[in-house]
Amino acid sequence: MNHADLQLDWLRAFVTVVDCGSLSAAAPLLHRSQSAVSMQIKKLDDAVGRPVLLRGPRHLEVTPVGAELLGYARRLLALHGETLEALHGPELSGRVRLGVPDDYAATYLTPVLRSYASRHAGVEIELHCEQSTALIPKVQRGEIDLALVSRDKPSRGTLLFHEPLVWVGAAAFEAWRRDPLPLAVYEQASQARRSTIAALTAQRRAYRMVYNSSSLAGQLAAVESGLAVAVLTRCSVPPHLPILGERQGLPPLSTMQVAVYRSQASRHLPAVDALFEQMVQTLSQTG
Repeated sequence: MNHADLQLDWLRAFVTVVDCGSLSAAAPLLHRSQSAVSMQIKKLDDAVGRPVLLRGPRHLEVTPVGAELLGYARRLLALHGETLEALHGPELSGRVRLGVPDDYAATYLTPVLRSYASRHAGVEIELHCEQSTALIPKVQRGEIDLALVSRDKPSRGTLLFHEPLVWVGAAAFEAWRRDPLPLAVYEQASQARRSTIAALTAQRRAYRMVYNSSSLAGQLAAVESGLAVAVLTRCSVPPHLPILGERQGLPPLSTMQVAVYRSQASRHLPAVDALFEQMVQTLSQTG
């Protein structure tokens, strides 16, 4: 029996969609439109003979045949990366100290590290998960080589993409109906916190801060318990929490500029060079 070949582009699209959780989130990482990514998944379905993904309104589900294919797809892509590395350059070694906020780690860092590790298995990654307000000074002091951060000024690092801020609240408690509005907020220097206060002030909406936490997990706990509403990056909102807006009487919010920021001390270190280039290649938005 003749079977259609499985193209690497189709497999890469499949793996990226699974890792990101949606076609819309995967499209920028693949440097393709959402419709083009959907077409690649359709071609993979046709080649396999059965659907590899089931698409719901807010999430994707991997089918049994898709789950079986996923492991093979990862191995094929990793082997492809190793082959390119063997043909086009010496194996890198050493350590890269990388920083990333919790809310960006799963969505944006996972595909970067997977691609990087498949090509540079000899490099050790030391990961620091903290808010941008803590990571930026550490990069400046040379304590971290690279960090994915929300820009605090336009000149900070290399711009990769824009990440919207959104209101979230638990539907069972409807905390957004309370007056004054109860807020869960990040630390005082946080851009998300400043954007929240500025938006409410412009709307002349009364509020009170009832919960402070520097971690994403803490923010989610406050929201899910009905204690408060919070402002989060859209990529970090779990599927079971509704995104709120004008219908709930809440004002529009600003958008975060997300950049990769590099220390001066790490300039011309090959392992850091390679990870910096991988982050730019994987995460930069295309027109």
